[in-house]
Amino acid sequence: MKIKNNFFVAFVLIVASCSDSNKSTNLEVSLHDKPLLEVQIQPRSLPNPNKNAYYGDLHVHTENSFDAYTFGTISTPADAYKYAQGYPIQHPSGYLIQLSKPLDFYAVTDHGIFMGLMKEAADTTSKFSQYEFTKPLHNLNESAGTGFFSLIKRQGLFRPFGEEVRAGLEDGSIDLSLILEVGRTVWQKTIKAADDAYMPGTFTTFAAYEYTPSLDLYNNYLHRNVIFKDTKNLPAQLFTRNNSQDPEDLWDWMNQLRSNGVESLAIPHNTNISGGAAFSLNDYHGGPIDEEYAQNRALNEPLVEITQVKGTSETHPLLSKNDEWAAFEAKTGVEAEKLVNNLRGGYVRDAYLRGLTLAEKGLTNPFKFGLIGSSDSHVGGPSDSEELYFSKVGMLDGTAELRGSIPFNRLYGTFLKIMRPNILKEVDGKNYFSASDRLVQFAASGLAGVWAEENTREAIYDAFQRKETFATSGPRMKVRFFAGYDLENSNLDDLSLIQDAYARSIPMGGTLNIEKNKNPTFLVWAIADPQGAPLQRTQIIKGWLEDGEQKEQVFDIACSDGLSVDPKTHRCPDNQAWVDLSDCSISADSGSREMKVLWQDPEFKADQEAFYYSRVLENPVCRWSTWDAVRAGEQPRSDIPATIQERAWSSPIWLN
Repeated sequence: MKIKNNFFVAFVLIVASCSDSNKSTNLEVSLHDKPLLEVQIQPRSLPNPNKNAYYGDLHVHTENSFDAYTFGTISTPADAYKYAQGYPIQHPSGYLIQLSKPLDFYAVTDHGIFMGLMKEAADTTSKFSQYEFTKPLHNLNESAGTGFFSLIKRQGLFRPFGEEVRAGLEDGSIDLSLILEVGRTVWQKTIKAADDAYMPGTFTTFAAYEYTPSLDLYNNYLHRNVIFKDTKNLPAQLFTRNNSQDPEDLWDWMNQLRSNGVESLAIPHNTNISGGAAFSLNDYHGGPIDEEYAQNRALNEPLVEITQVKGTSETHPLLSKNDEWAAFEAKTGVEAEKLVNNLRGGYVRDAYLRGLTLAEKGLTNPFKFGLIGSSDSHVGGPSDSEELYFSKVGMLDGTAELRGSIPFNRLYGTFLKIMRPNILKEVDGKNYFSASDRLVQFAASGLAGVWAEENTREAIYDAFQRKETFATSGPRMKVRFFAGYDLENSNLDDLSLIQDAYARSIPMGGTLNIEKNKNPTFLVWAIADPQGAPLQRTQIIKGWLEDGEQKEQVFDIACSDGLSVDPKTHRCPDNQAWVDLSDCSISADSGSREMKVLWQDPEFKADQEAFYYSRVLENPVCRWSTWDAVRAGEQPRSDIPATIQERAWSSPIWLN
C-alpha cells in the first residue's frame, strides 16, 4: 500500500509539473526573469540621538535545522546573512530569491535541538551516519535533487528522525556525546558566520538559536528564539529541549550566563498555536504563577513575535468580537483554534490583559513585553512582498500548486480524485492538493522594527531591552508612539517634535505613571512604506480592568484622505480604496503616505491602570495566494481571503 501511495503522489506531482505549461508565468519563472538588484554597501552614518528605524528578521533557519534540511534547504548561515544584505541565493526548488531592499539586522536561529544533525546523517563519511535509521537520509540533497521525485523522498523524514533519535537517547543505543559534539561544532560555525557578516553601522548580526519545547513534540508550541547581545564568551553547549522543556529552566540558564557577563533574551513565537500555554496563568507544571516566575519571565522575555509565516498572534475574532480587524491572518489550519478555550492565553492582547490582572493582585507583570515580527523562513531568508511570496518549507511549498493557491491539475484532476480521493480537495469546483490545506493559510509575514541611535549590536539590542520596537506584517512602515503630560500643545510640524517628545514623554515600551486628574496625550506618527500601499487609518488599542473584568477597545485616531473620525463610533469612514482582483492593481487616489496625530483617551479614568498600543493599517492589497492565482490565470480560492490589509503594531505604553 505504501508503494502504491507513493506512486500516485509521484504521478500527481509529475502531472502538475507538466500541465498548463503555456499559461501565465508562475512565481519561480518570474523570479528567474526579474533582474537581480545590484547591492551597494552604505557608508556608516553618525549616531542619531532621535533614533532611526531599522528593520530585521530574528527568526531564520538554514541547512543546520533538522526540518529545513529535509525540505531541501542547503543555505548556510553565511548564505543567509548574504541574503539579508541583498544578495540573491538559491531557493531549494531551484530558482533565485532576492530581497527588494537589504535588511538592517538579522539573526540565524537554527533549532538548538539536533543542530546540524540531519546534515550529518546525510554525510555517509560521518560516524553518525553509520546508525541504521539514518539510511533514508544518506546523500539526501545529492541523490534526491530538486525535482518533484525528491518530494517523495523528503516528505515526512524529519519527524521519524526526531523520534528515532529521542528513543535512541532514552535507551542508550545512540551516543549522546556524538550528537553534542556535532551541535558544538555547528554552533561555533554559526557564531563565526555572524561575526564575519557584522558591519557596525551598516549591517548587524546576532548569534542566536531556537529553543523548541512543546507540550508534545510538534504541537502546542512553547518555542523561543534566544538572541545573544554579542559573541564573546558564548556557551559551547546550547540549552535545548533535551535539557528541559520547562521555560523556567531556560531562564535560569540565561541568568547564569548573565552572571558571567553573557547577556541574552528569549522571544516567544507562534503563541497563536500554543493551545493557550504561551501566556498561561500557570507555570509549566500546572501551579499558579508566583512572584519568582513573574520576575524571571519579565527579565528574560522583554519581546514577543506577534506575526510570522504561521500566522498573526495579536488577537482572534473569538476573543476580540468588537475588533473588525481581528481576523487578520488568524486562520492556522490547526483544529484546536476552533475552540475559544484553546485561544485564551495564546494571543498578545489577551496576555496584556492577563498581565494587568496579575499586577492588580500584587505580582510583577510577567506579560509586559514589546512586539516584533519575523519570518520563520526555512530557506535562509524571507520573501518581503505578497507579490513574490515563496512560502516557508522549501521544496514542499516552492510552487503555487504545492502550497494550494492554484488548482493542482486542471487536466487530470477529476481522474486523480476518483483514483485517490484524499489527494485532492475540491474548492469552487476545482481540485487543489489536499496536503496544502495548512500551507495556504501561511502568511507572507513579518518584520522586526526598532528605533535605535545607530545600526550596531549594542544600540539595537538596547532597543530590544527597552522595548522600543514595532512589528510589521511585511512592509517597511514606520510608527512612532509616545505618551506624556506635556504633549498636548505640541506643533506636529515642528522640526523638534521628536526631540521634544523624547525629552517630555515616554516612548513605546515604557510605563507612564498616572498624574492625578491629568489625561495623558499620545503622539502617533506613521509613515507608509515607499514601495507599499498608502495608509488607510491609524488606531490605538486600549486594554484595562473594570471591576475586575478585562476590557478592550479599538479607537481610530487618524483617517486618510482628510476624513474625520466619528466621535460616537470611534471609526473612520470608508475611504473607498479598492483592489482589482484581475491584476491586483490598487486605487491610486486614496490613502495617505503619512499620518501624524495627537490623541487623548475620551474615556480616560485616572484610577484605572491600562495599556495602549498603536496599530496602523494600509489600504487593502492582494494576498499572496491571489497573486499566485492571477499569474496562473485562475480565480482566487473563495475559502481564502483574496485581499489583506498589511499593518504595523507598536509596542505598548502602560499607564501605572
